[in-house]
Amino acid sequence: MIRAGIVGASGYTGAELMRILSLHPEMEVTVATANRYQGECIGALYPSLDRFYPGVFKAYEPEAIDEGCDVVFLGLPHGESMKALPELASMEKKVVDLSADLRFDDPDEYERWYGEEHACPGLSGKAVYGLTEVYRDRVAAAGLVANPGCYPTGALLGLIPAAEAGYIAGTVVVDAKSGISGAGRKATPATHFPQASENVAPYAVSGHRHMPEITSGLEKVSGKPVAIVFAPHLVPMSRGILCTMYVPLGTSTGAGEIRDSYQEFYRGERFVRVLEEGAYPQTKAVQGSNNCHIAVEVTGEGRMLVVMSAIDNLVKGASGQAVQNMNLMCGLPEWMGLESPGLFP
Repeated sequence: MIRAGIVGASGYTGAELMRILSLHPEMEVTVATANRYQGECIGALYPSLDRFYPGVFKAYEPEAIDEGCDVVFLGLPHGESMKALPELASMEKKVVDLSADLRFDDPDEYERWYGEEHACPGLSGKAVYGLTEVYRDRVAAAGLVANPGCYPTGALLGLIPAAEAGYIAGTVVVDAKSGISGAGRKATPATHFPQASENVAPYAVSGHRHMPEITSGLEKVSGKPVAIVFAPHLVPMSRGILCTMYVPLGTSTGAGEIRDSYQEFYRGERFVRVLEEGAYPQTKAVQGSNNCHIAVEVTGEGRMLVVMSAIDNLVKGASGQAVQNMNLMCGLPEWMGLESPGLFP
């Protein structure tokens, strides 16, 4: 049995990791740290986990991680994760970092978007970007993986087939809507129930932190600059992301041809499904699962490709993808512990 440590286990992604790993046949959580809740019962904070994790949250102690874990999931917020990374890297453990701290190759780019100096610039560029379906072979050989952000996962899985096929011929508009859990466990005025309930609100349209991650992901595949307009919205649901993406086409192209190319791109993938004509993604259909549903349509006299994708932001957009990556890193089938359907209805 592979012993897994979760550093920062009290947040939503940490709890989701514990939920997924509770049924994993080859991995078990041996250390779950949460400095703020150290000594408190895991089941008191997350009653759904009570029967599976009767223990308590522990303080982060490098010795306990080193002695008690084979692999580590790092679930700390950005800015905090990079403080722990050098020490974890020195232990030669396999690490998946769920924060944004290693997603940029250039530490200056991180500072530009996150507003603070990178604490371990020497590790920037050394982590493999863990969009599993695209970088599977690199992930399998990696010791350190930067798990993608939730919005970039939904957007890139929807757009990369178009980028690789050369369909993108202008500025791509990504209209994305996320459930409130994407903002994390700590309440803010924007995520407070009276504010978020019965309300849909755009935010950070002038420059969201996930925009350069999406842009970089597309440019690496297409081999040329790609212009992105990214408009995120907060919607009154607990979890889920729906991306609707508008892609200018260079020549008039039929939806059937593009749909065929998407189905070929994702042929054999267990977690990405390209829907048939007339079917559209729904967040309910993927809720609680590691699945991504994608649909394509063409409008504007064949000159505008519309790509739609749906994921659960806490699973495929975070913890599920982290387990998928760790499975590969440990030589296990990447689907292990993850093949559950969505919770619809």
